[in-house]
Amino acid sequence: MSSLLIFSLLIFLMLTGMPISIALGLTVLSFVFFMTNVPTESVALKLFTGIDNFEIMAIPFFILAGNFLTHGGVARRMINFATSMVGHWYGGLGLAGVVACALFAAVSGSSPATVIAIGSIMLPAMVKQGFPKRFGAGVITTSGALGILIPPSIVMVVYSVATGGSIALDPAGHRVSSASVGQLFIAGVIPGIMLATLLGLTTFYRAWKNDYPRLPRASWAERFTAFRKCMWGLLLIVIVLGGIYTGKFTPTEAAAVSAVYAFVIAVFVYRDMSLKDVPKVLLGSANMSAMILYIITNAVLFSFLMANENIPQQIANWMAAAGVNWIVFLLVVNILLLLAGNVMEATSIVLIMAPILFPVAVKLGIHPVHLGILMVVNMEVGMCHPPVGLNLYVASGIAKMGITELTIAVMPWLLTMLGFLALVTYVPEISLWLPRMLGML
Repeated sequence: MSSLLIFSLLIFLMLTGMPISIALGLTVLSFVFFMTNVPTESVALKLFTGIDNFEIMAIPFFILAGNFLTHGGVARRMINFATSMVGHWYGGLGLAGVVACALFAAVSGSSPATVIAIGSIMLPAMVKQGFPKRFGAGVITTSGALGILIPPSIVMVVYSVATGGSIALDPAGHRVSSASVGQLFIAGVIPGIMLATLLGLTTFYRAWKNDYPRLPRASWAERFTAFRKCMWGLLLIVIVLGGIYTGKFTPTEAAAVSAVYAFVIAVFVYRDMSLKDVPKVLLGSANMSAMILYIITNAVLFSFLMANENIPQQIANWMAAAGVNWIVFLLVVNILLLLAGNVMEATSIVLIMAPILFPVAVKLGIHPVHLGILMVVNMEVGMCHPPVGLNLYVASGIAKMGITELTIAVMPWLLTMLGFLALVTYVPEISLWLPRMLGML
């Protein structure tokens, strides 16, 4: 009964148009004040202690690094390198867009940043070369979603933080801890490469079928020159993932290092940014970080209420008693997350749903890392379909296309993403093999 009241109140407040962060906080305060004996002081205390988490500091640092790279010309150099490698194939510039998005995703951690950085350069170039605008917009909108799957990923950090305080027991009754940020980053490598490959194949097939333009084959000298120019940006991938895997620094420390490194290469190595531009980048990063951290704070309160009312454990026990297995559960989770993607953005969905789904999944024998990657892929799909798909709105502004027209344009790639989601859902080793091989699980 309590869970019905909580979710009814939350949905009602969101339907009024209230920001999700405020709706979460108001739901908790209303329920605690009128329906429980929990002292209101404990809510105030939870507001501060809930985000007293070292891993949360990775979020503003990754946002700052991504903004430095977006403004610092790294994207343009990655596009030139990708074009030199695959531009002579069918749909050359489209394929180069997929490769460039994958490369930029590996240094930015954000899907909208990837769409802006790559799309603002690639879309005009593709239209100029003779590609239909719909084709270019479809490629960039969906490939930009790789920003939250290929590590480093802000959504993975949010999932780790959201499930960190949850209590979960496996089928044998042993307590299971949440997935760490490092485990999720390494687990996202193979799914990220697989999805980029599938999106590339979709792009190649459509270009081959419609005989879209191809670029002249670049010489190996031109390819080497393009690689040398973008090498400083690509080194960031090695620094972050290599540092985490070798234990040189934690994911939060890796985020701080990446922010400093991105500042140095943007201002002093590539010199595409002047020191006068730095305050503007810092202010923009602070605004975005404050917004995300405010949502996290209220979501932590919501998780506290869920745990206090024992709601996730009740759901887990009910599913176990009903004989629901992990196959049916994951199907329900996918449907639920795809529906949620129609009305909420990725961070809010993960913060609300992860603490509820995590104990249930563990009870059914699903690994926390597998659940995390599954949720991230769902968020990718949600970013590419209306009415709240963030990538659609960003790409719409770049391509000067309406949301309806853009929705039709992304459909072939969106269907590819849905097929990949089914594969990741029911083949856990796609997510678990690499971290297991590296001894991280």
